[in-house]
Amino acid sequence: MPQERILIVEDEPDLRQVFVEILTTDGYDIGTASDGEMAIQMLSENNYDLSLIDLYLPKASGFQVLAHLQRMSPATSAIVMTGHGSIESAVEAMKKGATDYLTKPVAFDQLRIVVKKALDVRRLQQENRLLRYQLKTKYRFENLVGTSPAMQQVFQLIEKVADAESTVLILSEGGTGKELVARAIHFNSHRAEKPMVPVNCGAIPESLLESELFGHERGAFTGAARTRIGRFELANGGTIFLDEVGDMSPALQVKLLRVLQEQSFERVGGTKSVQVDVRIIAATNRNLEGAIARGEFREDLYYRLSVIPLNLPPLRERKEDVPLLLQHFMDQFNRMRDRKLQGFSPGALHMLMNYHWPGNVRELEDLVDRMVVLKGQGIVEPEDLPDKMRREHSLFFGSLLP
Repeated sequence: MPQERILIVEDEPDLRQVFVEILTTDGYDIGTASDGEMAIQMLSENNYDLSLIDLYLPKASGFQVLAHLQRMSPATSAIVMTGHGSIESAVEAMKKGATDYLTKPVAFDQLRIVVKKALDVRRLQQENRLLRYQLKTKYRFENLVGTSPAMQQVFQLIEKVADAESTVLILSEGGTGKELVARAIHFNSHRAEKPMVPVNCGAIPESLLESELFGHERGAFTGAARTRIGRFELANGGTIFLDEVGDMSPALQVKLLRVLQEQSFERVGGTKSVQVDVRIIAATNRNLEGAIARGEFREDLYYRLSVIPLNLPPLRERKEDVPLLLQHFMDQFNRMRDRKLQGFSPGALHMLMNYHWPGNVRELEDLVDRMVVLKGQGIVEPEDLPDKMRREHSLFFGSLLP
């Protein structure tokens, strides 16, 4: 890790030199300024991780240095020092962007602790920003794999609805990438800095799903030893993704409808209304209109969820994307498994282009993972593919293998 750089802004030469010796011993790269104007110039010309600023300086005050720092180099943390016993001025400086303050005379052990704490916080903030950037980049809609007209329509719709507050209902078969689309919508919206919380409504037992979604109060049921917040509260300010929403029980449908209408709910066993600001993206592989006709799904909830319906095509309807998906997953799994699979032969690719892909993109991804693990390198030939793919090819095209 590169040396962290600290600028010490202090007009008393002896004290400035002591600070330099202490912090240099701790492994930091130190710069110094003896007045406010010099500090502003150095901050303009150099990058520092932290500045240690005396509030009472000649030529320009510590407040002016801090204002310049916030305007021109907000990524640089600042600790202010005051020798006048004015806690009020130190607090005012923190309101203007300082992360901490020290009162003179400064205890050297305290100096080390406060500096380390400020730099630790800065590193965590940088890592958090980087992770959020990486997530946003990973789930940009341009990075969803597909050049077919059907997928281009999906991309265009994601771009249009990402910053809207309307609910989105993703209608698709299993394995098509519904959660990936939901994340692309979230990470391209103004809510991208807030949480994206997924819930698979079909994978959680009905008896537990209400508590999972809305939380519960202590003593609400046997085993509820403490209050627990649910997924809706965790997603406050961001997005909740309700996958397989068509599997939700009628009682929970009523509660979800209330959240959509009022943005509030009660925890299980509670009486106090909890207010949230959450965008809902839902998905299902069921025919909800048929479920409505059978009395299994509320019609009013359906219309509230499907303000913007998004139909995600199955892979069999966009087979021109198969070669691109094969290359995408092959590159991904070669890196993950440290393998060197080179590709698919024309015969194997012909089989895969004509396969009906009942498991959609997930099935294709699993196939490529298997080929990378089992074959490791070279070219995938028709005989390397699963028997079901070879049988289907034989059924339609005659010979089982070239």
